[in-house]
Amino acid sequence: MRNDVTKLPLQLVLLAALCLGLGACQSPVRAVRVDPTTAHRDLTRSALTTGEPSWPTRVALLERGLLDAVRERPETALDDLHRAMLAEAGDPNLLFALAELSFLQGQRTASTEHQLAAAVYAQAFLFPEEGSVRPGPFDPRFRMAADLYNAALTAAFASQDGSEVVPRGGSFELPFGRIEVAFDPAELRAGNRELYRFVPVSELEIHGLAIRYRQAGVGASLAASIKPAEGPATGAPPGFDMVAPRLQVPVTALLRIERPRSALLARAPLRAVLELHLAWEGDTVTVRGETVPLEREPSAALALTFNVIPILELEIFGFLGRLSGEWQERPPLVSTSPYQPGLVPVVFVHGTASSVVRWAELYNRLQGDPEIRSRFQFWFFQYESNDPIVLSALHLREALQSAVARLDPAGQDPALRRMVLIGHSQGGLLVKMQAIESGDRIWNAVSRKPLDQLRLSDETRDLLQRGFFVEPLPEVARVVFVSTPHRGSFLAGRPSIVKLLRWLTVLPRQLAAVSADIALNSDAFRNPSAPTAVDNMSPRNAFLRGLQRVPVAPSIAAHSIISVEGTGPFEDGDDGVVEYQSAHIDGVESELVVRSPHSCQGDPHTMEEVRRILRLHAGVSPALAP
Repeated sequence: MRNDVTKLPLQLVLLAALCLGLGACQSPVRAVRVDPTTAHRDLTRSALTTGEPSWPTRVALLERGLLDAVRERPETALDDLHRAMLAEAGDPNLLFALAELSFLQGQRTASTEHQLAAAVYAQAFLFPEEGSVRPGPFDPRFRMAADLYNAALTAAFASQDGSEVVPRGGSFELPFGRIEVAFDPAELRAGNRELYRFVPVSELEIHGLAIRYRQAGVGASLAASIKPAEGPATGAPPGFDMVAPRLQVPVTALLRIERPRSALLARAPLRAVLELHLAWEGDTVTVRGETVPLEREPSAALALTFNVIPILELEIFGFLGRLSGEWQERPPLVSTSPYQPGLVPVVFVHGTASSVVRWAELYNRLQGDPEIRSRFQFWFFQYESNDPIVLSALHLREALQSAVARLDPAGQDPALRRMVLIGHSQGGLLVKMQAIESGDRIWNAVSRKPLDQLRLSDETRDLLQRGFFVEPLPEVARVVFVSTPHRGSFLAGRPSIVKLLRWLTVLPRQLAAVSADIALNSDAFRNPSAPTAVDNMSPRNAFLRGLQRVPVAPSIAAHSIISVEGTGPFEDGDDGVVEYQSAHIDGVESELVVRSPHSCQGDPHTMEEVRRILRLHAGVSPALAP
């Protein structure tokens, strides 16, 4: 027994020494250096980025001993946290934590009531009422709360399969009560169009656009399809009919909750209004007397638009004159918004075997400049691009004249008389036909006799008169030629290509009578058959030679953007379709050579040059560019 007692102190000493040794090797509190990316990822984790609570939320839970409870009994923990928030008079730290944890619970359980609760908590945090603590401008929770509000709103009103948002009103359950949401069905009406199928664009991945523009703000960012509305468009201003039929319209859904913090503290029923804000109605909204930006995803909505358009079919069959059905009846002039008085129209005219999609990159860039967006509206001309250039140019002229007469019959909007036309390739020739005083020079190039000496039907004579004898369109103030074959394309000069395309192309019915009349006067015409656009762009074509001798009218400013491939002297180069010497013309205010293939509309240098020209037209200094 004595031996055991004497040994015990030694054992204790050894044990103590071992514990001290281990403690000395590693403290329970320590810091370990990691790479900056790992550290930043840990500091910025949140419900939206990693699916875990952010550090501010973890702090709120740890301070109240609820972290383990949230993992094991989330509903109970949320109830406890909600009661703590009420007891602490709507403490903003707890409001933020409740917003994030409710969103996570809504994601885990597919629960609308938790998603709506997240939106309520987030809005109470973001927009405090009188006497409440407001988050500071450097508080990272402010942006997180806005993103939580936006995502929760999207999820709360999602369709059953989650593919779209369904705006609706009604009485909705919350974990702590109810919320009454009012929604006016008139919000689904835009002029003579009806909005439907609201897609959450923040969940889309974009291909084909180099830049994705996003305006950070509040609200669920959506893209709505449009269709003709049933019933009369009472009180609708003109111009809604110009909105492209398949355009996906950027829309922001906003749930405006009536004094959410006060209602929470009073344990009163919550009331809210669900609003839809169209992109063309403005970029901001007022919430409790404060002007705040609306969440916008214009690039995503633009990319979604082209998901439902068979681009290659439209371009190839349109070029060959073989479109049918609704595509054949597509409107010649479409817009991305209803007519907006005071904004100058920028009209894009595509080239041969092309379509409006080829302007998407440039349009996306221009829309990203708030100075341009606030001064211009964008129109797009569509046509069957192998029709004779004179006919397509006449259709462009008539489409523009008709739009102005319909939109501004009293002539009260000076912006409609300052149009900018931008044409690529053949589209540039159509644009030039709006900016010249031809006299009889083009006609004399194609005919050996004056028009009044030919044996023609009244319809043919009128068509030829309007097509060949043109004056500058009064509404046009500036033109931009992009890769335009003013002296023809060497590809169009190859007989084998011209012959093949003539065989494939179906000319419009409008030219049937014209062709018969031309045949009766074959001795007068240098080319006694109705030409295609490719014929017109041959360097040897009589029409083109006549057009190139007519300068742009002095009253209209003109600019050239010329694409040239390779690194050699651009004066000797080409872009694979058009030579520099063909695209170059005298008398323009500026000329920029872009090292690019023929389709250069999306080249960064082209886009910045167009942007510079438009800012010049608007009187805005390029130095103010964002």
